[in-house]
Amino acid sequence: MLTSLDRKILDLLQNKFPICTHPYSQLADILGIDESYLLQRIQHLKDEGIIRRIGGIMDSRSLGFYSVLCACEVDEERIDQVASRISDEPGVTHNYRRNHRLNLWFTLTAPTQDKVQQILRRLEDELSIKIHTLPAEKVYKIKLSLPMQEDEYAD
Repeated sequence: MLTSLDRKILDLLQNKFPICTHPYSQLADILGIDESYLLQRIQHLKDEGIIRRIGGIMDSRSLGFYSVLCACEVDEERIDQVASRISDEPGVTHNYRRNHRLNLWFTLTAPTQDKVQQILRRLEDELSIKIHTLPAEKVYKIKLSLPMQEDEYAD
């Protein structure tokens, strides 16, 4: 059960995370609570699985990197092992199952397209799978922010 404070914390983390030396101290000041208590609430939200990750999202293209969506078909009895190995690869994000013949999808980012291809060939050989690449034809950036205050859902 989310408390009113938890909802305020989630709103701030999604929409107003300060870019400064001590962001949690600044957030605690905004909320009118002690920084250590804020960190305890954030840890609780992580422990409950409400927060998976707090971190920046970089636009890899504008930084000169190459990124591609990948999909593969993995036998169900191997999917956890294969997913775990793929997740261990630096540059892999968004590794998830899908209800599809191609049942494991992930994004790989590396300094160049050639480096991406090298990594994918190595993973294919190591894991005995075929990885299909699905390069973006057009990039859409959608900001997703889930309003957490109960009154924001009122009709």
